[in-house]
Amino acid sequence: MEGIAGLGGMPPGGAPEETDNGRLIDLSGKIDKSDCYARNEAPGCPMSNLFIGDSRLGCKSDADEQLILHIAFQEFVRVKSIKFVAFNNGVDPESNPTTVKIYINRENLGFEDIDDVDPTQTFNLTPEDLRESSEPLATKFVKFQRVKSLTIYIEENNGGEFTALGSLRMMGRAVTTTNMNEFKKNPNGM
Repeated sequence: MEGIAGLGGMPPGGAPEETDNGRLIDLSGKIDKSDCYARNEAPGCPMSNLFIGDSRLGCKSDADEQLILHIAFQEFVRVKSIKFVAFNNGVDPESNPTTVKIYINRENLGFEDIDDVDPTQTFNLTPEDLRESSEPLATKFVKFQRVKSLTIYIEENNGGEFTALGSLRMMGRAVTTTNMNEFKKNPNGM
């Protein structure tokens, strides 16, 4: 996905890098932009707009109401919650997403095969869920412990010809792993 490189107003890597001190962080800084893609996105409203923080820009579907967003992370993360925000403060309520299916660690899902795979979690969004002031939606945290990628399938909207989403945030933590290259060999063989 080309457009995600310009995350307006943020450092070149996206969201500021945050250290994992046991608290939840915005996972936008952990996104691997080179492995992200969208299916059926409108050229003037690409997926990269979702991470800018301005819901007036957002992402829109192109040919119909369905939209697939694939978000890859640089490392394994735990996703605690996801925040969907209506496009332009919900000025066009018919374009708000209503049925959203989330798949973890699934590569290259397209419209031809996404219905053949069981989603990890399904959200039925209300206008209240999409307000900027609303709390993020909790994931089934036990299923979101080792996430390398999320595929978000917006299956239905509120009756509009296209779907529009203003912004998207995922909150969670990095999965702490041990870098085996940092281990020093014991000269005694132990």
